Amino acid sequence: MTIETESIDKIELVFNHIQNVQRGCYKLGLKLMKRGEIELGRNLIANGQIHDNSKFKGIEFAHLFHSDPLLSEVIKHHQSVNPHHPEYWGSIHDMPKVYVAEMVCDWYARSNEFGTGIREWIDSKATQKFSFTAEDQVYKTIQEMLSLLLEPSFN
Repeated sequence: MTIETESIDKIELVFNHIQNVQRGCYKLGLKLMKRGEIELGRNLIANGQIHDNSKFKGIEFAHLFHSDPLLSEVIKHHQSVNPHHPEYWGSIHDMPKVYVAEMVCDWYARSNEFGTGIREWIDSKATQKFSFTAEDQVYKTIQEMLSLLLEPSFN
């Protein structure tokens, strides 16, 4: 694979993910606005427009898709410059609601991209990874945002 082909493949992967998150932010943002949370919805839609832009530059673009010794540093960098990651704040409990909503849209996009169940992942993996429980307010906010984002099930 040439460097040019590799760059095109990276851009395609990043761009597709960002578009998936943008669609989620737009959908969730509009639903929040329709229920009266105008500023939250507008800010979420705006965040979606700049979601993960750091992946197009520098160390992230150069090394994000490689299994090399720099990968952990690349991930750490990404999390430190993107406030939709709990690591940016030090704790998921300290995240403002707009970034929790963007994080949910990110998780939703990833679950669709990988064909995995988001609710199961949150309950089995995210709660452990980010140290929260079903009794915590952040869990309730995550579930609220997810319920707005997901389509209702058939009855």
